[in-house]
Amino acid sequence: MIPIWLKILYTLFVCALIPIYWRQYGPVNFLWFSDIALLLTVPALWLENALLVSMMALSILFLELVWNADFWIRLVTGKSLVSLSAYMFDPNIPLFIRGLSLFHVALPILVVWFLYRLGYDRRALLWQTMVALVVMPISYLLTNPRENINWVYGLGEKPQHIMPEWLFLLSLMIGIPLLVYLPTHFLLGRIFPKA
Repeated sequence: MIPIWLKILYTLFVCALIPIYWRQYGPVNFLWFSDIALLLTVPALWLENALLVSMMALSILFLELVWNADFWIRLVTGKSLVSLSAYMFDPNIPLFIRGLSLFHVALPILVVWFLYRLGYDRRALLWQTMVALVVMPISYLLTNPRENINWVYGLGEKPQHIMPEWLFLLSLMIGIPLLVYLPTHFLLGRIFPKA
């Protein structure tokens, strides 16, 4: 159902990106949900696995739409919405590296197309929630507030100081599945056929 040329092209892109990102950002950068989705989409494509694709859709579609809105608005107006794509305008990061990050533009389009081809697997809500409940504490334990991977220290670029860090992390672990995954799950379940 997925053309072989697309599987090969996508896999080659990911294989090229991994060592470049590893060198530029370090291995913890791959804890970002968008990077996890980028990586897990490789086996999802080759196996044509609707569950993996559906999990990636829950994980990234909403946030990638926010990233894209932030990126395109800043590109056109110079003003940022939420600073999610701020690094794309950082002259200290080589232009080539920033160009690789344009996968954020293509990935949600590809995921939606894969859902159209493979269908939406309703089990994704449970499985992606479990993945998030593991990834968020790992992001907190292995990174620092400056990196703020998956915003485990505060929404946006800077850490929050309103509540204790552990309470913010717990709120995020409850909030992401309830406020992002659950509505996305219902929406995808209505739009796409059952896998």
